[in-house]
Amino acid sequence: MKENDEINLKESVGKKLRERRMQLKMTQREVSTALGVAQPVYQRFEKGIYECSYSQLLALCKLFDISADYLLGLTEY
Repeated sequence: MKENDEINLKESVGKKLRERRMQLKMTQREVSTALGVAQPVYQRFEKGIYECSYSQLLALCKLFDISADYLLGLTEY
């Protein structure tokens, strides 16, 4: 994967995380607490600055009731 593609993927995942969090009317603090990370760390996930780990990805999918395929852009839902 090229560096530019990786940046676009992080931004895309971050956008989907934010959209789903807003749909569920959750705060970044609530999500970060559920993940066991500091709120600024989760904020950087949404901004596409940081990548989440596999275990964090799994926790986010469960928390938000979405698939990893959706988050990674492999499916539309």
